[in-house]
Amino acid sequence: MPLFGRDLGIDLGTINTLICEGSDIVLHEPTVVAIDVDELKIVEVGQAAREMDGRVPDTIQVMRPLRHGVIADFEVTQRMLGHFIEKACGPARLFKPRVMITVPYGATSVESRAVHEAALQAGSREVFLIQQPLAAAIGVGLPVATPSGNMVVHLGGGVTQAAVLAMSGIVSADSVRLAGNDLDEAIATYVRKKYGLIIGLRTAAEAKIRIGAAIPQDEDRSMEVQGQDQVTSLPRPVVLTTSELVEAVQETLHLMLGAVRNVLEHTPPELASDIIDKGMVVSGGTALLRGMDRWLTRETGIPAYLAEEPVACVAKGAAKALTMLERLRRALPPV
Repeated sequence: MPLFGRDLGIDLGTINTLICEGSDIVLHEPTVVAIDVDELKIVEVGQAAREMDGRVPDTIQVMRPLRHGVIADFEVTQRMLGHFIEKACGPARLFKPRVMITVPYGATSVESRAVHEAALQAGSREVFLIQQPLAAAIGVGLPVATPSGNMVVHLGGGVTQAAVLAMSGIVSADSVRLAGNDLDEAIATYVRKKYGLIIGLRTAAEAKIRIGAAIPQDEDRSMEVQGQDQVTSLPRPVVLTTSELVEAVQETLHLMLGAVRNVLEHTPPELASDIIDKGMVVSGGTALLRGMDRWLTRETGIPAYLAEEPVACVAKGAAKALTMLERLRRALPPV
């Protein structure tokens, strides 16, 4: 691997950060940082910090520096990115890497500039921004350079984005700041209301991953979760089933669906016919919720297909976009 001229595609997500070089994912870490509150010093970053969540004294704060896909704490994000870039490239590099980093569709110019500045200060020599739906489409291998319409629905941890693309750009798009994290909150709220049990969001997320689904399944799985009784404040277990989680997430899913419907309503007729023929590709970590593609097909009447690598395709698309800069430059967000 060369020590200079390295090109990195970075998917800076609310839940996970992925770094791709060429066609290989070289880093996949949770977007989590543990900070010493007294000394304002970073203790751990990534997976090590995530494992500390809910298990640390008051002197250590475990935090996610991004909310709804955009930077909530600039300094912590910049230091976290620096750690990730160094881990991906190695400390003994002669030249800083060139970076293509993702931002959600709908991010303001201030939010986009914050991402650009954080990546520069984290140790990049040159930084370009790309919107996540475009990066996902490139990563999946859709023919975005053609006049034919292609549709991507990107379901992340903090933002749901839908976009129709043609001629290397976004023709119609929308986003709502609701996604996987909000599904976790919906599950925790459901358990509290139905069973009088308070569970953590990490427990809710684990239940969503293990037994959750968007539509009823042939196999109704079950899982025991531990929580705190609202009345006695004592620990108590409860058994959750797939059908209960399906019920718990429906309201949030329909709010997320608003972005998809809005895009379909504002797509030019010529491109809409392409979408009807080809369907939509679904990417992002929340796309892995069982039955999500079938739920989208049922709700929109348009075939939805799960991307081959729903989590990695955005980072891979960002890395590939660096090789297509001249063609994509007019579609990239200004900074």
